[in-house]
Amino acid sequence: MVELRLQCPQDQVEVISDELMVLDALSVSVEDADAHTDQEQALFGEPGMPPSADGWLRSHVVALFDAHSAAQEAGRLLALQDFFANCSLLGIHTVEQQDWVRLTQSQFEAVPITDAFWVVPSWHQPPEQARWVLRLDPGLAFGTGTHPTTRMCLRWIAMNPPQGHRVLDYGCGSGILAIGAAMLGALEVDAVDIDPDAVKATQANAAENRVSVNTGLPESAQGTYPLVVANILAAPLKVLAPLLCGHVQKGGQLLLAGILERQVQEIRTAYQSHMSLQVADTQDGWVLMHGELPA
Repeated sequence: MVELRLQCPQDQVEVISDELMVLDALSVSVEDADAHTDQEQALFGEPGMPPSADGWLRSHVVALFDAHSAAQEAGRLLALQDFFANCSLLGIHTVEQQDWVRLTQSQFEAVPITDAFWVVPSWHQPPEQARWVLRLDPGLAFGTGTHPTTRMCLRWIAMNPPQGHRVLDYGCGSGILAIGAAMLGALEVDAVDIDPDAVKATQANAAENRVSVNTGLPESAQGTYPLVVANILAAPLKVLAPLLCGHVQKGGQLLLAGILERQVQEIRTAYQSHMSLQVADTQDGWVLMHGELPA
């Protein structure tokens, strides 16, 4: 396999990437050309950072080809185009053959939620002290236990086991929170999501962990629950405030995640007519918010 590496300004990345695919690139990826320098630019809304731009000022566009001749010809043809004027060819290199599956798997380790509760990929053995082991592999749906919002939700559930209670996981993603609640003694767990792929992923992951979880689209959530959990993002959480609070039974609890520290007050304001919310946990710039509906 051969790698063709280019440098492009932000406004040329998309057209260069598209042309590389037309020229039979096996894959195209984009990297920050200034990564690990003082000019590195954070994207994707990292905690504590201002809203991001659409791309880096300077990017490395990396294309993989199955032969050196194909990469060389692609570089030659791109260099002839008008839109390549501000771009440059950095080089063509042979890529060492690797076990890409094993390499990808090595990036995902067992994740401790508490000393006794762990999220463990299928290719790892759980630690000896693990009393509860939630098996989950990375997939199409959000939620592998590595993100701070997921870990905070699971940690709260582990410290406040919903034994004998109904639980609603709204925006279930991979189903990790629903499965965790079921493992920790919930009487019945409903997991809903607007994405049919997330519903399917939750069904498969629940079966893999040998727990019972009811899955479906949001309209399948019926009635009220002693515990409602929603790990989404601040914008939809604000819109969903009346709906989510309407699913909390009197005296029940609401757990919200996907919220940055700077968004705490706007979430409080969105929910203040329904219940008072408090910060229950913080990690890496993210917060977990908790509220209880008056009995």
